[in-house]
Amino acid sequence: MPVPAAFLLVMMIWSTTPLGIQWSGAGVGYEFGVAARMCIGLVALLIITRVLRKPLPFHRHALLIYAAGGLPIFAAMTLVYSSAQHIPSGWISVIFGLSPLLTSLFAIVLLPESRLSAGKLSGMALGLAGLAVVFAESFHLDSASWLGVLGVCAAAASQSFGAVLLKKLGPSLPAISVTTGSLLLATPLFVANSLFHGLPDAIPDRALFAIVYLALMGSAIGFPLYFYLLQNMRAERVALITLITPVTALLLGAGLNAEVISARVWLGTALILAGLAIYEYGKYLPFSKHWRRWKQTPL
Repeated sequence: MPVPAAFLLVMMIWSTTPLGIQWSGAGVGYEFGVAARMCIGLVALLIITRVLRKPLPFHRHALLIYAAGGLPIFAAMTLVYSSAQHIPSGWISVIFGLSPLLTSLFAIVLLPESRLSAGKLSGMALGLAGLAVVFAESFHLDSASWLGVLGVCAAAASQSFGAVLLKKLGPSLPAISVTTGSLLLATPLFVANSLFHGLPDAIPDRALFAIVYLALMGSAIGFPLYFYLLQNMRAERVALITLITPVTALLLGAGLNAEVISARVWLGTALILAGLAIYEYGKYLPFSKHWRRWKQTPL
């Protein structure tokens, strides 16, 4: 698949995922919702891998790759599903909009070629200001809302760290093999967590639809495309998918889930998106040229 097409498809999937996450846990518990999603997604991936005759090795380097992909998936998904019970679904994409900034910070530590510029620093500052505005909004809701915001922040950090770690390991395996191996490691953890909290007596139709949609589109298709993009693009650029998804996710939440979007949340979203735009394109701004000259001037 061409990289631009994969980029657009992942953007569409990520726009609908927050609402799907919230629906899939309604009436069944988020632990069961995410475990069922991963089980169905893993079965689909194993079938696809077999049909396409893709390799699924278990040598030492492959196991490291699966761990780098699977453990962040378990941490991020558990945190997101838990947090989605306390905040509007659209907020998830808004907070995940910080992924490029978090990815850049991890990349500076783990990838030697990464560095900060004036544009990136300015973008980070605006993004953090936007997050602070969303945090302030959460205090005006119930007492658990700020914990939900904090949980999604931790989930975004986990995903960003995993993306950079995978980039550092430089997997030569096909993206679908990386995804399948990662879920082989992560799915038992999801199942154990679900069994510990108990299984539901019945599954509402909307929750079942959301689980199947997330399993097939989010896991069986979305994860391989995400790893495919990581193999063919810079990790920081892949994270720029979140430049669009906050707005689309907020609109979907308002239109399909009757979520109220306050002016403060729109302001926080605008600040985050402005920060991401400056982060990516700030090198073309005049102050960025002065920054580079200042850094090159001998002391």
